[in-house]
Amino acid sequence: MLGTPTLSHSRSFAAYPSLFSFSSSPASSRTRILLMSAIETKSSKISFDSVVIEPPSHPTYDLKAVIGLALAEDAGGIGDVTCMATIPVDMEVEANFLAKEDGIIAGIALAEMIFNEVDPLIKVEWSQSDGNYVQKGMQFGRVFGHAHNIVMAERVVLNFMQRMSGIATLTKVLCQMQHIQHGFWRRGKLPQVLIGGGQNHRMGLFDMVMIKDNHISVAGGVSNALKSVDEFLHKRNLQMPVEVETRTLEEVKEVLDYASKQKTSLTRIMLDNMVVPLPDGDVDVSMLKEAVELINGRFETEASGNVSIETVNIIGQTGVTFISSGALTHSVKALDISLKIDIELALQVGRRTNRA
Repeated sequence: MLGTPTLSHSRSFAAYPSLFSFSSSPASSRTRILLMSAIETKSSKISFDSVVIEPPSHPTYDLKAVIGLALAEDAGGIGDVTCMATIPVDMEVEANFLAKEDGIIAGIALAEMIFNEVDPLIKVEWSQSDGNYVQKGMQFGRVFGHAHNIVMAERVVLNFMQRMSGIATLTKVLCQMQHIQHGFWRRGKLPQVLIGGGQNHRMGLFDMVMIKDNHISVAGGVSNALKSVDEFLHKRNLQMPVEVETRTLEEVKEVLDYASKQKTSLTRIMLDNMVVPLPDGDVDVSMLKEAVELINGRFETEASGNVSIETVNIIGQTGVTFISSGALTHSVKALDISLKIDIELALQVGRRTNRA
């Protein structure tokens, strides 16, 4: 997991240019962010060096199959009729990746997989790596090969890279805000989150116990749910992280009371919606702070709910270990990237429209 709180948001990165200064000014606290996300407040050094993140490994997740489905969806059983009509099959070209706004690049390994799936003879060269900061108008990669196949792969490549780069960009902004580490809760390790400076919370439903409100309701209370989990893990000789959601200070006290009376596998307490929005747009974090003080370091803590660019700093100042937000995936803005054969004309048009 990662370090000081950061968060996810649907606004364009361009709205936060000052957040992309790579200064090393000290942070007063360190918190980590997760996807549905959490942030950690331990002091730790975070490297923003370029990294290449491979696609996720998952017991049932077949990335090649996903790519195949995306390509097949585009082809519709017929193929790219526009390419077939306008581009000679044997024509070879060079196309250039062009950043049309500032941000963090992600998805290079996946792009190469897609090109290879369409045509193993296509060659790709990159002047930037996953995690690098690119500026509007920068050319950061070249593709060589049959024009028909490059254009056919273009949309799928850009769909993945734009989305992944948008998530990586927002993650980096959040990390920079508090100089923190991040962890994200979501099925599958999201390479774009890692590229942006975060970490993933869990791979799926199988590798971490996450006791949420519905589990608690069915079990008849938070203590009953924890007891059931402890008995289940002991009986099956399983060891894995255990997190429980609490929504009130009374539930926090119940968790602590349970843990004081018997051995438990609990590792983290989620403090859900204890950040209260105020009419003036600010937030009241007094309840969250009181919960953190009650727990007093006995377990990791995670703040969830009402997390935004505007609120992440004040949330982190409560001393919470992690801050979580789902907006990094459900509300993020894709980074504007294009792949152009005629790069000079593309740049000319971009200058005319202020997009390059």
